[in-house]
Amino acid sequence: MVNNEQRPMLRFLVTLTICSVVGLQTWMVLFNNFAVEVAALDGKQVGAIQSVREIPGFLALLAIYVMLLLQEHKIAALSIILLGAGTAATGFFPTFFGLLTTTLLMSFGFHYYETMNQSLVLQYFNRSTSPLILGRLRSLSAAAAILTSGLILCLGKLIDYRWIYLILGSTVTAAGLWALFQNPTHANIVPQHKKMIFRRRYALYYFLTFMAGARRQIFIAFSVFLLVKIFSFSVQEVILLFIVNNIINYFLNPVLGKAIVRYGERKILTIEYTGLIFVFLAYGFTESKLIVMCMYILDHVLFNFSMAIKTYFQKIGDPQDIAPSMAVGFTINHIAAVVIPVLGGLIWMVDYRIPFVIGAMMSGISLIAVQKISLPAKQSP
Repeated sequence: MVNNEQRPMLRFLVTLTICSVVGLQTWMVLFNNFAVEVAALDGKQVGAIQSVREIPGFLALLAIYVMLLLQEHKIAALSIILLGAGTAATGFFPTFFGLLTTTLLMSFGFHYYETMNQSLVLQYFNRSTSPLILGRLRSLSAAAAILTSGLILCLGKLIDYRWIYLILGSTVTAAGLWALFQNPTHANIVPQHKKMIFRRRYALYYFLTFMAGARRQIFIAFSVFLLVKIFSFSVQEVILLFIVNNIINYFLNPVLGKAIVRYGERKILTIEYTGLIFVFLAYGFTESKLIVMCMYILDHVLFNFSMAIKTYFQKIGDPQDIAPSMAVGFTINHIAAVVIPVLGGLIWMVDYRIPFVIGAMMSGISLIAVQKISLPAKQSP
């Protein structure tokens, strides 16, 4: 699957992807308890910090200009250093403005690494291999999330929040420093444009990327809230669902990568959006705790199908457009993060079913859109 020339980049991306999950997972698992129990923040302040966390994703297109100064693998390494430093420092600044600062630092690191990660995969691995690599990286991410959560639970019995943040964040930073002195590149890569690229023939990619971001926000903002608010799930039940989701994804993602290669992006995305229509409608109208639990797991599984949007771009895009287009796409994906949680929350107050009906309608529109996927004739890998 991977030749000797590609192995250094694969090793580089595997290491940093695992570290990015460790850093983000540490921040997320501890944040709410730390914010309430130690920093004594109220709901308004926590909401503001969560909104600020999405700003770096919205500003991902600025990575294009950073690439004028640094190579992408160097940006990836520096991003992991930022992520680790922001996580490590979190426990030492238990105030609203302190957490705003460390959250921004952590989030810039995470989002810019994700932008570089997607770009490097599509540049260094051909269209027959990239879905397999994306599937493997997502599988390892799921495993890393489970192990990090378990480690945090164990450490929580021995030390307080501050030291958990420091130990795990420092470990991530150390991995970033290691990566900074690595050179996993090779000379046979097409030089990338160092400017924003918008092309009419990429319009479907832009649209699908935006809709995927909107779907992601409905999942993040309202699915767990539905479980807790409407179906009275306990913390233990939510954690159990999280573990089940990641175990499934660990085994499923490599299979999904192979399915994209075999069946193509149109069929995979058709399955995703068809499934999402039923998931969102079930969220809104079922009264069964078992059904909503199954829909949450299915929702989480279908989220991984969106990797087909990236491999679709690899097949239609000019090779020199990959890096700037991944940065622009990441920003487009996060536009919905600015709007949907606020508007959806207001609509929820009228009727909690409405956001999920809107999600089903958006999935229907996406289902129609993916039928327009038309790929060029196959090229030799």
